[in-house]
Amino acid sequence: MKHVIALDVGGTGMKAALIAEDGTLLHEARRATGRERGPDAVVETIQDFAAELLDTGRERFGRAASAAGVAVPGIVDAENGIAVYAANLGWRDVPLRTLLTGRLGGIPVALGHDVRTGGLAEGRIGAGRGADRFLFVPLGTGIAGAIGIAGRIEAGAHGYAGEIGHIVVRPGGPDCGCGQRGCLETLASAAAVSRAWAAASGDPEADAADCAKAVRSGDARASEVWLAAVGALADGLVTAITLLDPRTLIIGGGLAEAGETLFTPLRKAVEERVTFQRLPHIVPAALGDTAGCLGAGLLAWDLLATEVPA
Repeated sequence: MKHVIALDVGGTGMKAALIAEDGTLLHEARRATGRERGPDAVVETIQDFAAELLDTGRERFGRAASAAGVAVPGIVDAENGIAVYAANLGWRDVPLRTLLTGRLGGIPVALGHDVRTGGLAEGRIGAGRGADRFLFVPLGTGIAGAIGIAGRIEAGAHGYAGEIGHIVVRPGGPDCGCGQRGCLETLASAAAVSRAWAAASGDPEADAADCAKAVRSGDARASEVWLAAVGALADGLVTAITLLDPRTLIIGGGLAEAGETLFTPLRKAVEERVTFQRLPHIVPAALGDTAGCLGAGLLAWDLLATEVPA
């Protein structure tokens, strides 16, 4: 059976699959990234994992994978197949496509940015299916974005398109790691809500999920923290809506797990802020933590589709 290798590399874990041409998951596997062993060891682990998947495909389906797709965090030069920089993995300028092509017997390899790759999957086979224009925004440790246009993700001229987390929504606000102050992700990410609720509740172990639970129980302090984050998020999203005019706005990541505790006030806040703009459908992501892996598979199939036969 014809299939591809899909690999999603995260800061703590890697998710992998063998995927058929119709999108069927033929095999799934996970393993630790092992970043505590250093960047070189992580790169070696990725190659070993991919090689194991190649062997699994041969054994189970009588043929090698036709291609591989790999999603990685940080700054990615997808065109040249280079993992440029990832703070949480410690690597710089890793020629990952070349390394994997060599390790996998010369099969073609596609490299993608983790959020854009997850957005590709959500747009084609997840919550954005059927939408010609969408914006995927995962709310996790930080906030990023993937701009979907006609079934593909716009990376921008230099690979930085969609960095909605660094829109300044509160000038002079909290310091951001990017060097600015008041960036959206310093106020509305899951990590930001966790920090704010830990301070407001006096419990240093409290996190965003605890804050959402307290909101549902009617805690006034939690509601204040939550609505401040929702307001900042709405400001950032309206800026994005004004620039991009998406038909569907897909919200994912840890904060979206709060369900309607997030979506009900968020839809209201966005609607209150738009004037001439058309309000997009605001929906939760559908694929969860499998989005990056499924998107990596789509990258691999896309690569095969664009290859010119010899």
